[in-house]
Amino acid sequence: MISITSKSPYALQALAELGRTGGDAPVPLGELARRRDIPVQFLEQLFATLRRAGLLRSQRGVKGGYAFAKAPGEITVLEVVELLDGPLGRDAVGVLGDAARAARTVLETTTIADVIEREQRDAGAAMYYI
Repeated sequence: MISITSKSPYALQALAELGRTGGDAPVPLGELARRRDIPVQFLEQLFATLRRAGLLRSQRGVKGGYAFAKAPGEITVLEVVELLDGPLGRDAVGVLGDAARAARTVLETTTIADVIEREQRDAGAAMYYI
């Protein structure tokens, strides 16, 4: 079936924030959670899953936090969604199967770098000057 819970959108928001602010330096989880208004405990669970899968790396200590283990351009949205929410529409048939295949195509061709770029573009489009 086609099912995406709140885990994936929250993770994508936090990953976009990480990509926007982190570079190679680790960013504290609390900072990411505060900037995107995501509960810290919830984000801890999501990032732990992504770290175990090798997408993120963590560093303890005063200068600790999370950073990308793989380049944002190498991580697909589908990869994140399936890690957090399970297989997306793999067993769907008929019209739902068609919808699932279309969704999978979009998500597997969109990377975290694309999400970051889109957020930056959308933020720039929303600005106006007097």
